[in-house]
Amino acid sequence: MNILVIEDNQETAAYIASGLEQAGHSVVIAADGPQGLLVLRRGQFDLMIVDRLLPGLDGLTVVQLIRDQGANLPVLFLSALDGVDDRVKGLNAGGDDYLVKPFALRELQARVAALGRRKTKQVLLSAGDLQMNLITRRVSRGDSEIELLPREWELLEYLLSNKGRLVTKKMLLEKIWGFHFDPRTNVVETHVSRLRQKIDKGHAVELIVTVRGSGYLIHDTA
Repeated sequence: MNILVIEDNQETAAYIASGLEQAGHSVVIAADGPQGLLVLRRGQFDLMIVDRLLPGLDGLTVVQLIRDQGANLPVLFLSALDGVDDRVKGLNAGGDDYLVKPFALRELQARVAALGRRKTKQVLLSAGDLQMNLITRRVSRGDSEIELLPREWELLEYLLSNKGRLVTKKMLLEKIWGFHFDPRTNVVETHVSRLRQKIDKGHAVELIVTVRGSGYLIHDTA
């Protein structure tokens, strides 16, 4: 895997890089939060390892920013902060795992391998002439490329991942917005309407279908 390590301690960064390269991975190191974000934008990575306490931007902020921008690569937090609340904050910020310093190299290698196995999503999602590439983060329908906002991206990815199956409003509230209750707003309807304008407007076949009183689904017209 191609792994980005954001760690300001040079000795720790070198230790991590050496261990991961021994396991067959390719490693790029960034020394602070802003540099890490810049490197991430310029390259393609399969996994990111982030220290919680970074100069410039702390690790929590870095991960929150990339999640808000729609990045879905696995993230492993490293930190000397070992309290339960600290771990919860890391996971709630968008981390997939949390490893406390000091750590054994074998455990780091094992956790990285587990995260790599967990990333089993398809590279390309599609329905009819609509295509969504999870690596290049491009969406197109026919010959036209479609620009999506982060929430629209999440919504379309979820609908396409469940192609041909009914997706209820409750499912979308939980998966996309993190609500485990009905907030009594039309946030789902509003975002689906905006997404439909971008996906279906001007096309003879409407891919996003409203099942009245139940939810939404995407038909595969191929």
